[in-house]
Amino acid sequence: MHKFVVVTDSESAVGFRLAGVDAFETSSAQEAKGLIQSLISKGDTGIIAISEDILSSLDEKYRDKLERMRKPIIIPMPSRSKGMDKKSYIERLLRKAIGYNIVMRR
Repeated sequence: MHKFVVVTDSESAVGFRLAGVDAFETSSAQEAKGLIQSLISKGDTGIIAISEDILSSLDEKYRDKLERMRKPIIIPMPSRSKGMDKKSYIERLLRKAIGYNIVMRR
C-alpha cells in the first residue's frame, strides 16, 4: 500500500500530524531536496504534497524533474502565508493540468 505524505513547514506539519498524516518538516531548499529524494527512493510513497513555498525554493531543473515523475505524484499545496485567492488557485491548477486557461465565474 502506498503512503500519502506531506512536506511542509514546522507549524503546518503539526496540524497534518494531528489529522493522522505523515508530515515532514523542512526549513531549507537543500534539506527539502534530500527529504524528497529519500521519500522517492523508499518506493512506498504514492503521493507527496509539498508546500508551494518549499517547492518554489527548489531549483527549476529539480522542480521539472519532480513534475515529470509518474510515481510518486507530487501535489503543490498553497501556503498559509500567501493568503491566496481560492478561485485563482483552482484556475492555475486547471491551466497546469489541461493546458488551457479557464476563467471561473459565479
